[in-house]
Amino acid sequence: MTATRRRPSGLNAAAIRTWNHVTVLFFAGSLLALAGCSDSGSDTSSSKPSGAPPATSPSSTSSVTAEDAAVLVAYTRSWDAKTEAYQQASSTGTDVRKYTTFKALADIERNLSAMKEAGQVTTGNPVIHPKVVRVTDAKIPKATVTDCVDTAHWTLVNKATKKPVPLPTERLIKYVSTATLEKWGTKWMVTEWTAQDQTC
Repeated sequence: MTATRRRPSGLNAAAIRTWNHVTVLFFAGSLLALAGCSDSGSDTSSSKPSGAPPATSPSSTSSVTAEDAAVLVAYTRSWDAKTEAYQQASSTGTDVRKYTTFKALADIERNLSAMKEAGQVTTGNPVIHPKVVRVTDAKIPKATVTDCVDTAHWTLVNKATKKPVPLPTERLIKYVSTATLEKWGTKWMVTEWTAQDQTC
């Protein structure tokens, strides 16, 4: 089932840009992995930045191989870092660059710039339900993760007033997301996040 996303009237240019660049990516876009990720074989219940951990579905870590588990750790930690960055409209002091690279990192930084210019940040946390669907054995191993991201309790607000920013009622509250990761040495890094215009 898909939903048509319409641009709302009554939003200023900054808010519309934030909707275009943040609300979609916000809800599945880029992940976080530039310099280093989780250790291979680590438990997916990783420590999370204070104030910004997305909740993870318990079922997302069941019946997985050690490599799948390492991919899920990297994916989850990238969400932790991205959520923390969006709470302050800046990646400064976060682990965003530790967990994200390439297009994923560029998308996050573009969103943060739009949010900062619009005077907006986020409150609350998304709930993610990731599942590894593919791991390829190559010179640079790659992995694909699919997710159902629930943003019902993840809110875009005006930084000064703390009031929610008006967003289209047609936006997807729960949407399908796909992420691509690469293994650099022993570390999995998120290289691209793609939000699907599809409910889940």
